[in-house]
Amino acid sequence: MKTAILEKDTRSAILATGQAIMSHKGFSAVGLTEILTAAGVPKGSFYHYFASKDAFGEAMLAAYFTDYLGEIDAILARPGLTGAERLMLYFSNWRSAQGAFDCQGRCLAVKLGAEVADLSEAMRLALKTGTGGIIARLVAMLDMGLADRSLSIADAPVDVAASLYHQWLGASVMVKILRTQTPFDTALATTRRMLGIAS
Repeated sequence: MKTAILEKDTRSAILATGQAIMSHKGFSAVGLTEILTAAGVPKGSFYHYFASKDAFGEAMLAAYFTDYLGEIDAILARPGLTGAERLMLYFSNWRSAQGAFDCQGRCLAVKLGAEVADLSEAMRLALKTGTGGIIARLVAMLDMGLADRSLSIADAPVDVAASLYHQWLGASVMVKILRTQTPFDTALATTRRMLGIAS
């Protein structure tokens, strides 16, 4: 039993360390030695947990999205909020987490999305599954907002949810490029207009 717990802890430590480093440097620029040294794990034990660097990347993305989707689920489960309030809380949290120029491991999808989608089909699919989960939860919030009349939209919830996510993903990239919060200001204003929410 102790061995199983230790192995799980070691695997989690490798994943968390890799996420923190790769959120700053990208996937290709980081070698396994750097991750394992930072995690305090012997180099030879990596392949006990992961078949390859790509398999590690797939597992890292899956773990990242599990945590991220759990945060959205907490917003969905929070009592006393309208659908519109849930959506605006989600995007407010996005801005806080990803608005910092040093994201401290929280910007993995933004940092790695374009890079790894061209490197590995398994990682591309992990990104597709994860982002699909985000959009599905945005649809749920939109449905709540339509039901409680806290928002109004012109198009189908799934289309609006996808547009919102794509807009904020693009804004996150532009924040990195411009080193200013202006893209998030624009995204927030556009989001309010799309949802029929007064400023």
